[in-house]
Parts: sequence; structure tokens; C-alpha cells
Amino acid sequence: MGAVRQSFRSPARWTNPGPSAKLRPTHAVPSLPSCRRTALLSAPGLCPAVAGLVLSSLAAQPQTPPPDEASPETPPFVSSPSEEQIAFFEKRIRPVLAENCYECHSASSDPLEGGLLLDSRAGLMKGGDSGPVATAGDPESSLLIHAIRYVDPDLAMPPKKKLPPEVIADLEEWVRQRLPDPRSADTVATVESRNAIDWETARNWWSFQPIVSPALPTVQNEDWPANELDLFVLARLEENGLTPAAGAGKRVLIRRVTYGLTGLPPSPAEAEAFLNDQAPGAFARVVDRLLQTPAYGERWARHWLDVVRYADTAGDNSDFPVPQHYRYRNWVIDAFQRDLPYDQFVREQLAGDLLPSEDEPEARNRLVATGYLANARRFGSRVDDYPQHLTIEDTIDNLGRTFLGLTINCARCHDHKFDPISAEDYYALYGIFRSTRYPWPGIELDQRQRDLVPLASPAEIAEAEEAHRQQEEQWKARLSEVQQEFDAAEDGAKKKLRPVLDKAKQDLDAHVATPPPYERAYAVADASSIEDAAVQLKGDPSKEGPVVERRFLTVLGGERLPPDEAASGRRQLAEWIVDPGNPLAARVMVNRIWLHHFGRGLVPTPNDFGRQGQPPSHPELLDWLAFRFRESGWSIKAMHRLILLSQTYQQSSERPSACLTNDPANILLGGYPRRRLDAESIRDTLLLLGGALDPSQGGEHPFPPQNEWKFTQHNPFKAVYETDRRSVYLMTQRIQRHPFLATFDGADPAASTPVRSTSTTPLQALYFLNDPLVHEQSGRFASRILASGQEDAGRLRWAYAQALGRPPLDEEMLAAQRFLATVSGMLSETITSEETREKQSWQAFTRVLFQLNEFLYLD
Repeated sequence: MGAVRQSFRSPARWTNPGPSAKLRPTHAVPSLPSCRRTALLSAPGLCPAVAGLVLSSLAAQPQTPPPDEASPETPPFVSSPSEEQIAFFEKRIRPVLAENCYECHSASSDPLEGGLLLDSRAGLMKGGDSGPVATAGDPESSLLIHAIRYVDPDLAMPPKKKLPPEVIADLEEWVRQRLPDPRSADTVATVESRNAIDWETARNWWSFQPIVSPALPTVQNEDWPANELDLFVLARLEENGLTPAAGAGKRVLIRRVTYGLTGLPPSPAEAEAFLNDQAPGAFARVVDRLLQTPAYGERWARHWLDVVRYADTAGDNSDFPVPQHYRYRNWVIDAFQRDLPYDQFVREQLAGDLLPSEDEPEARNRLVATGYLANARRFGSRVDDYPQHLTIEDTIDNLGRTFLGLTINCARCHDHKFDPISAEDYYALYGIFRSTRYPWPGIELDQRQRDLVPLASPAEIAEAEEAHRQQEEQWKARLSEVQQEFDAAEDGAKKKLRPVLDKAKQDLDAHVATPPPYERAYAVADASSIEDAAVQLKGDPSKEGPVVERRFLTVLGGERLPPDEAASGRRQLAEWIVDPGNPLAARVMVNRIWLHHFGRGLVPTPNDFGRQGQPPSHPELLDWLAFRFRESGWSIKAMHRLILLSQTYQQSSERPSACLTNDPANILLGGYPRRRLDAESIRDTLLLLGGALDPSQGGEHPFPPQNEWKFTQHNPFKAVYETDRRSVYLMTQRIQRHPFLATFDGADPAASTPVRSTSTTPLQALYFLNDPLVHEQSGRFASRILASGQEDAGRLRWAYAQALGRPPLDEEMLAAQRFLATVSGMLSETITSEETREKQSWQAFTRVLFQLNEFLYLD
């Protein structure tokens, strides 16, 4: 009966029919099967309004299709009523509907309850949000009749007072007559037209406008700009009567840019080399050197992995590990390192398996790249009715935010409330991913992986599978032999043979559970069934509407697949995204690059370029950068050079007083924004100073063997694997945060993280006091300091150069020496060894250095 209630009175939601149109209420409450509720509520990106309504959608019943005059399954509505039927309707039915129903269920209703229109024959036939309201010829199956009979108080209509018995009898008779209705006005078309998206108006929104190269602004201080980028920043400052900060010193610059490009501090030798290089172009040479280091790829891959919510586990309620997924992580690192053009970077992640390749290594790499799609989150523990629509929703959600800066997933249940994205747009993309085969990572009720993509040749696969089969036969033979011996044995001997028999069974089961030993990628492929998808009414996969042809978003051109396309459409989707006619791809990516150099994007909401996001602070500069980005061949390293060699980037963080007063948030960039190191940089620096950092590339994590997987919802996979490699190689769980990364605002692996938050908590201070990693690395750093020289003054200069990139001031030198003497004196009461006291005194001093703002912040 819940469906009846929803058909008549479902809570309202708001949609935006066009960027400049008035917002009007409509209705969109999904009738959700109870088995889906938990998974749907945990779905990332699920609209809060919809999530709030899920719990009220109690045990929704299976729905029949809307009535259709041509449907052979149900009697048709009367199409040509007789004079007697018209008279009956006009005298006995229309007045009742007008008096009792039109207030909530007509084209003039605001809001329109339940999506149900009773002021026209078209509305009556269409039904409401939850399906048909009447079954022609059958009052007992009609929701309308159930409602007016007041069978259930929660479903009673009209809600204020029950209709008289004779009126109810008239409505029952009307249904028996197959609902003759002479009304010709199509109020359904009227409402749909009123709420339709105005596409021409929608394309006027700033982010949908074509990218053009804007004219360079004129400035008063023509000596300040170092390149054309600076003209846009300086012009805005001068418009507001402000002047930029002075240039940063060389020590500040070398530390800033080294952390910015590599996530690590410069070595004292690198800093001194830059200080001593007085020739023109010294800073450009530093930038070029850093862009070639392996640390650059590791640093900038981490930024991308934040956005695509990379994890080494699947995200289901048992959080199954994905041992092969490190290949995608390493592919991203390599792509940044070799400056893979961004348009190709997009193509390979969406359709690497469908692209032609020059050789076997390139083909393998492109297969691995589709790990981006395979990385989509898994839900629940069901197998036969696994909620694949939620995994596809997670895919579309991340694709929209990552590549387009749009919240496409908000159109899953209804047209987007704010942006020009229709539900049909959503399901046009949905069909592409429903035609894609995702790998199965394992789940509580089906714990073995399947559908991974082989990285071996057909011959290698055949050889490995044959060897695996032969070994299985050997284990079976062994089990059969032991079983026969057990069956023939006397009772006393059987007791001794039981462990042998059990071991033989375990060995066979373990072998069967272990896949043949050839390499696989956690990647996608086209599905065996390629087809368009139907709209899921209100996001409920059990209620299908019209089928939507696979295509791109209407507001971005709506390109369609060729009529004879036999593949999923992922290859075309990638091309639509990077097409010159799509202005979003370039704008979104250059904004991300800017964000990680300045701590704030030109668009402060880097995942949302729609109406709910914030507009760009420097729109002309954003377009100028996006134009140059595409002009450079989509080179990310070229964009780094352009930004880093600007005077804007090389300003001091000490801003003029007028800027502090009139632009307190530094939106106009009258100085470099001081910011804290992120979690990975802090950890990697501690390891580096301790001399423990392993610079080699990380590989597979030490997960337990697959034949031992027995994870459940109540006993999920959970582990922390320590490593001395860089933090980008830490094992990342989808639903279990790494303790260190959680403490210092690391990315949330369950959702796209375009911007890291920066919190200041007591736990962070306590970490530097008590954590074993800090104590271990401070001890190692202290040993390195002691080995650097014999005198405290020289040791202090060495320590400051390593930790802060500068020599200590005179007052710092005196304070440090007093500190060392004081600590040594305190330790002498309990420690007799002078060597031990000296080591622990310096270890205490290094922990003081680690807690300095100067250590944790970039100027």
C-alpha cells in the first residue's frame, strides 16, 4: 500500500528547468525495495533529500507498468466514450475531481503532489511517481479506489474528509467503465514543458561557454610581471587599489617549489647550488630539474589519486582487498612522470582497452589504466542481485566531478535541481557503463575474484591454466588415495588417518581457490551484452521508464554513438570529454594544477563548476590558462613551468598591509598563501631526515593469500602495512582510514577529495610527542646530527639546514645550546652513560624542530 501513498502525496523536491528560469517544485520520491535501503543510504553522492526519503519508503510493492491503451496485458482506457458515458463523467465525475483533487493534482498545483495529474485524461493515464493510479475495468486493482475507500489511514484521499458512499460508488463505476474521459487538454505536456530545461539559456552559464584566449589586460606597473599570467593578477590588484608583495627570498623559493613539485624538502646541497647560481634563468633550471625527478611523478600522482578516490580495497561492507590495483597507482605515477598529454591520460583511463597500441607493453599499460573505472566502489554482500546500479552511480559520480567538474549523479532520480543535466542525460551515460564489465573483487557470499583482465599472452595463459589443471588433478588423486585408505582402515587406524584426510581436502580446496599464476589487472572490459539503458524511475532499478540512447550530456552537445556501434561507447565518451568543443575538461584540469600550487583554485570548488559551486575569482586568467593548456598539447609540465615562473608564484607570503585589510582571504593573490604541509609530505620528510626513506617504487601489498580470504561484514578486512617508502605507496583502505593520514587530514578514499581540509587538533600535537614513528625518526636524525661534526655549533647548523633549509639565527643557536644542556642535566639523574645522554638530548631537540611551524608550513 506504500505505493498508493506515494502516487498521491509524495514530498516535494526542487528542480531547475534552466539556468535563468524560476525554480518550481515537482516530486521525486523513489519507491525503494527494502533489500536496497542499506546500500542506497551508503551510496556516495546520494542526494541528501533522496536519502532522507528512503526510510519512509516502506517495503514498496512491485509496480505494474503505466496503463497503455495498446497494452495487451491490461484492458485499455475507453478512447471514444459514448454520449451516455460523457454525460456520466460530466455530471458525476468531473465535479468530484475538481472539488476534491485539483488542488493537489492539477497543472496549477504548486507543488504538484506525487507527480499525479487528475485534471486531464493524459494525466490519468500516465499515473504518478509510483506508477498507474487506475486499472481500466478493475476497481479492486486501482490505487485510486483503495485511497478513496480509506482502507489505510495513511493512504486516505482526499486527506481532509472521506467522500460520501454514493460518490465512491460513482468512481468505482467509472473505473468499471474503463474510465471514459472526454477531456482533451494535455496537462502532462503542459507541466513537462513548464519544467523542461531551457538548453539555450543553460549554455549561457560561465563554465559552458567556449574557451577563448582573452585579451591581455593593461597594467600600471609594467615592470612587475614576469610573464603574461601576471598581467591578469596584477590588473585585478590594481583595480582594487592594491599592490603585490615583494619577491620571496631564494631560500624560501627553493623550499616552496621543491615541496610543491616533489612533496619533499630540498637537500642543503640543492639549496646552496640555487643560492650560488647568479646567472639568469636559475629558478627555471631548478623547476626543470625537479620535473625530471621520480619524486615529481609520485607527488602529483597523489593529487590525482585523491580526486579519483583511489583505494586498494573494494569498499563493500567486508572491504575486500584488491591486490592487483597497485598497478593502476603506478600507472598514474608513470603518466605524470613522462608528461602523458592530459587528453590521452583521459582516453586511456576510460577506454585504454579499446585503443590501438603500437606494441605489447603499451597495450598492457592501457589495460591497467582502466583501473580508474574498476576502482568504483562495491556495495553490500549480495551476489545474485548485487546492486550494480550503485557501482555505476559511483562511476558516473566520479567521472562527472573528475573530468567535467559536474555533479552528474544528482540526476539519477530526477532532473538535476540546479544544473542543466536531465535524468535522460544520466541514463545515457549509464548505458555506457552498463555495457562495461567490471571486475569482481570478491564479496562476503562470493569470496573469489573473477573477471580480471589478463596481462599475459594467450599462450602464456593457456600454459598457466594447463599447469594449474594438472596440479589440481594431482591433488585430487592424492585426496582419492587417502580417502580409499581411510575407508578401508579399521576404526583405530581411522583416527590416525583423519588429520591426513582433512589435510588432503584442505590442500585441494586451497589449490582450487588459488588462481593460475599469470598476471592480471584490476581493469574493465566491454560486457558481453551491449545495450542502451532505461531510465530508472526515481532511481529505482525495479521501475523502468523509457530507454535512452547512449550519448553525451545534452548541454555539452549530446553527441550520440554511431548506429552500428558494437562496443560500450567508452572510447567515444573519452573523445567527447576532451573534444575542443567541450570547455570543461581543460578548465577543470588547469584549475586543479593551480590549486596545488596556491592551495586554492581559481574556482574554489574544483569538483563543481555548476550553480552550486563558486565562480572563478579570475575568469579571464582561467580561460587564458585553459587555452594555453590545450595549445601546449595538454602538457601538465608546461603548465607547471608557466605558473611557477610567474611573479605571482614567486611573491613573498608577507603581504602589504592594504592587502591584509582589503583582501583578508587573499583571493586577489597579493602575496603567496602560506599553508601547511599535507600528511604525505610530513611523513615523507620525517623518513627523509631520519635517513630511512626508501626511494624505490612500491609494488603489491602483503595481503593474505586469496585462498585464505574469509572476510565478512562482521569481520571485514583491516590492516596497516608499514613501509619506509613514500606515503603514496601506503596501502589505502576504502572504508578504514590509515591512522596517520586520518590524523593529518589525508584524503577520504570513499569519496573524491579535490581539496584537503586543514585541521588543527590536539591529536596532531600529541602525535609529535608520542608516536613511535616520530620517536624512531627523531632518534635516527639525532644520530645523523651527531655524526655530522664534533662541535655543537656545527651540528646545529647542519640540523637547521636539513630540517628548515637555512642556518640558525644567533638567538636560536644560544637557545638550542641552553636546551641541550638543560636536558642533559635532567637526564644525568637517571642515565650515567654520557653517550646515551648526548643521544637522547639531541633526540629531544629534533622533536622540538619537528614541532616548529616553520617545519610544518610553507611560506
